[in-house]
Amino acid sequence: MKTIQQRFNVEYSFPVIFARDVFNVANPVLKQLLLSDSAPKIRVLTVVDSGVLQSRHDLLELLNQFAKAHADRLEFILPHTVLPGGESCKNEPGQVERIHALVQKHGLCRHSFILAIGGGALLDVAGFAAATAHRGIRLIRMPTTTLAMNDAGVGVKNGINAFGRKNFTGSFAPPFAVINDFDFLRSLPVRELRAGIAEAVKVALIRDRAFFEYLYAARSELAAFAPQAMERMVIRCAELHLEHIAGSGDPFECGSSRPLDFGHWAAHKLEELSAGEIRHGEAVAIGIALDSLYSFHLGLIGEIELHRILVTLEEIGFELYHPALSRIEVAGALREFQEHLGGELSIPLLKGIGKRIDYHDLDPALYRQCIANLARYQSKISGLATAVGWAAPCPPQ
Repeated sequence: MKTIQQRFNVEYSFPVIFARDVFNVANPVLKQLLLSDSAPKIRVLTVVDSGVLQSRHDLLELLNQFAKAHADRLEFILPHTVLPGGESCKNEPGQVERIHALVQKHGLCRHSFILAIGGGALLDVAGFAAATAHRGIRLIRMPTTTLAMNDAGVGVKNGINAFGRKNFTGSFAPPFAVINDFDFLRSLPVRELRAGIAEAVKVALIRDRAFFEYLYAARSELAAFAPQAMERMVIRCAELHLEHIAGSGDPFECGSSRPLDFGHWAAHKLEELSAGEIRHGEAVAIGIALDSLYSFHLGLIGEIELHRILVTLEEIGFELYHPALSRIEVAGALREFQEHLGGELSIPLLKGIGKRIDYHDLDPALYRQCIANLARYQSKISGLATAVGWAAPCPPQ
């Protein structure tokens, strides 16, 4: 027998840009990215979230003006492609096929661009289509929601839902670039503005105690969506996600540990059970509360730490319970999450604020108790840890 062990490294690099007024013809940000190739003519397929157009009625006209101003080097495929946003977009595989068909029809090649403008679900769909057409067309993501700007839009994952499972079909494919235009936040509905803050709380809890202290101190400003507080939150959250992807040693999640999924095993199931009624960020906030309660029960965090976590989430405006939570079959949901991860079950829990520990042996009965506590005390956060009459926390594993 003869074995040849193939080994090579591929370096990835892409900019994540924070800007304003990107479609202004005098703004060089988008033009410079698109013209970074020396080809005489660059072709661009724009995919736009229909939900964005409901609040940004001028967006298509701005795109047309930009395309006209740079028509000497840039050829935008017209009319611009509009797809439905939200989780429904990820539930319909025909949306990916629609983008593939446009790539084929207009002769786009691997040096062409797909410019995706929308929330995280739309970016997932467009990203998966870009990653699989010709084995990879250049993708520029332009997130339009808080959640997409600080989390979903800056990573390397793309995916759509299948077989009733969230992100069952997908790919790891870094974008060519990400442009976060803060002007989109000015017209974003309140519910979408708030949802993305949950991911900031999550990444602060597992990676950066100082950032969590800022979120706790600024919770009233964040609840009011004060621009300065929101922008600081978005930038630091995105930075922490990018640091993890670059520095974890496992950017494509080949192993079993996914620390950025703190609070997510229950969140994914909540989204499925509610048929998308619960936004991803809203589900993550509930998942954070649940995993924080579980961490407290194991003695990994103290009463004061638990109180500060729950107060931060509640006073920013999150509900910490939804009736679908009581319908989760915990053992089955954990098995599905393990299947999605591969390898052994690995759930990140808190070991103090700003640190995490991976647990591989979870107690479904204890999780059910935590769910029951959230159901009963969702609006009684103050003094929660002592009011529910829990037994003394178990020692850490």
